[in-house]
Amino acid sequence: MSKIQDRDRLYAFLRPYVDWMFRRSYRRFEYVGKEHIPTDGAVIFAPNHTNALCDAMAILGIDHRQKVFVARADIFKDPKKAKILNWLKIMPISRVRDGLDEVRHNDETINKAVDTLRDGVPFCIFAEGTHHPDRTILPLSKGIFRIALQANDTFGKQKPVYIVPVGIEYGDYFHLWNSVRVTIGEPINVTARVASRELKVESYPQQILALREELTERMKGLVDERMSGLVDERLPRWVAIPLTILLSPAFVVSALMTIPLWGGWLWIQHKVKDRAFHNSVMYVWQLVFLTITLLIPLPFWMFFQEYIYQLRIKN
Repeated sequence: MSKIQDRDRLYAFLRPYVDWMFRRSYRRFEYVGKEHIPTDGAVIFAPNHTNALCDAMAILGIDHRQKVFVARADIFKDPKKAKILNWLKIMPISRVRDGLDEVRHNDETINKAVDTLRDGVPFCIFAEGTHHPDRTILPLSKGIFRIALQANDTFGKQKPVYIVPVGIEYGDYFHLWNSVRVTIGEPINVTARVASRELKVESYPQQILALREELTERMKGLVDERMSGLVDERLPRWVAIPLTILLSPAFVVSALMTIPLWGGWLWIQHKVKDRAFHNSVMYVWQLVFLTITLLIPLPFWMFFQEYIYQLRIKN
């Protein structure tokens, strides 16, 4: 029987193009601290969650390795959607707000996550359990620590288990064509921590609490200290205003050539009430549209985005 972490030829074929399209959706894309990613054990990425699907794409692009993710269980209720999500390497996980009966179903997901890690495939879970466009860290859920501790119990003697904190920050939470910085922090060696004197004598709930406190502090450090200065640089007004006037005819041509794209963006803003999903839906829309049009509108779309970006008032 196939596993979610098994290599899929179509997925592997499309992955480089999807990664490239995501990176070119932003003016500046930066990864910091990739040297912190362990190479000698199982890796669980623990990023903050501010921008829905875009956060997952940012984690996926850290390196060329395949990764498995989890998402809230309610979007898996439709069998067709569930099949697509499974192909995308995404598993369901229930939250406490979904009810205790639903949370009990997480045992299967945790077992699959442990199996994924045992096979050497990195696993990613947004430990806050919900997205929020803000430079803060919400209380972390227990799921990531249950996975880490069970993985350590299962194969910790063969290879260590790590939780890797990640901070994701955007120059603008609600518009593409800005900046993204992904900062990878110092990993928590769960295997070593459990074997240490202070955790070895602790009960299972106490181990979870200790790991949660440590991960929370490391994630807060990434978001508060290292990432708060991310600001997109724009042209000075005395340069931008004359330049945009001179280039206005080219802008009109670009606008005409990309009506479906920016028209779709306006529709997205109207229909999608949660602004945190705007970037994600827009990314998927441009990915689909530019693909079926053989990338012909791409240069016009890039010019259109840059023109609008320079005109937009800095908050």
